[in-house]
Amino acid sequence: MADEYVVGKTKLKIERSDIVKAGTEAIVNAANSALAGGGGVDGAIHTAAGRELYELTRPFGGCPTGSAVITASGRIPLPTRYIIHAVGPIYDEYSAGESERLLASAYLKSLELAEENQLKSVAFPSISTGVYGYPIQRAAPLVLRTVKEYLEKKGGNTTLELVLFVLYGERDLEIYRNALAKL
Repeated sequence: MADEYVVGKTKLKIERSDIVKAGTEAIVNAANSALAGGGGVDGAIHTAAGRELYELTRPFGGCPTGSAVITASGRIPLPTRYIIHAVGPIYDEYSAGESERLLASAYLKSLELAEENQLKSVAFPSISTGVYGYPIQRAAPLVLRTVKEYLEKKGGNTTLELVLFVLYGERDLEIYRNALAKL
């Protein structure tokens, strides 16, 4: 199974790991719309970044579903300098089509923020597939295709050299591997 896919000069890669230790310039937080911290990836990132992350997110006053904001990384060690807080949909609250649009939008906004900040590497978790209930079998092909199409539209004119998908469990990794192999 594939763990890598190249689009122009950008490598899409998947691995099973801890996103806080991804070693990328930015990590994406699967945030809630209040940007208030929570469980899962959000809780792990807030714990690693320290209390100052609450102070960094407070000025935004929240973030709408399908969007993202960027802050400094708090106490997460270098090379990670930024956290992109992306808000994916709660699957049961939206129709399947609207959930798909909002999830893709959260990934796209995150990529745009990474590029606006001239970043070369960014790591994503599987947004919305935990407590937000988005079926990972539907999310994986959608988000990988979304990122691939974004990079293809850029035609090599991107700062991004690595887009890493960091999965928590072996099952999630296999689902992403299968989706990546079908790109």
